[in-house]
Amino acid sequence: MNSTIYEDGKYCVQDTGTLYIGVKYTLGEILEEEEIPFKFRLVLERYILPEAHPEDTLETHLYYLDPKLFLLKIYRQLNARVRVNLLKKEKGSYRGGSAETRISGNGGSGRGTLDDKSRHSGGPDYTTKTLTLEQFAAMPPAEKERRGVVIQELMISKLALMVF
Repeated sequence: MNSTIYEDGKYCVQDTGTLYIGVKYTLGEILEEEEIPFKFRLVLERYILPEAHPEDTLETHLYYLDPKLFLLKIYRQLNARVRVNLLKKEKGSYRGGSAETRISGNGGSGRGTLDDKSRHSGGPDYTTKTLTLEQFAAMPPAEKERRGVVIQELMISKLALMVF
C-alpha cells in the first residue's frame, strides 16, 4: 500500500508550462526526491551544488543568493521565478494593516457597515508577488527582513529546463 506524507513546503507540482518546487526541501533532498524531474536534479547536481551546500534549504539558498554569482545566470537560463509573500505597507492607523475599507450594504436598510480586513485577520497583512530571481537577488537581505519577505516556491519554465 502506498502512503503519501504531506510535509508543508515540500512539494513539486507541474502544469503544462511550469514546474513549482516548495522551498522547504534541502538541496540534498531535492537530489533524492523522485517526484522532482530528473533534468532539474541534474542541473542542481552539476551547476548549482558546486557553489552551494547540500544541507541548505532551497529557501535559504535563494534568500541569500548574491546577484554577482554565476548561479544567477543559470537561474536566468531556466527562466526561474520565486513566489514571495511581502508585508503590506501601512496606509492607516489600524493595527498592523492597511486602511483599505469598504462599505457593504445592509440588506436594503440604507445603512452600511464598515468592514476592515485587518481587524478580522488579527495579524499583519501580506501580499503575494512573483519576482524573477534577478529582481529578488538585487534586494539586499536587510531590505528583505524589513519588508517581511517569505519565499513560498521556486517556479521554473519547463521549456527552458528542456533546452538547458
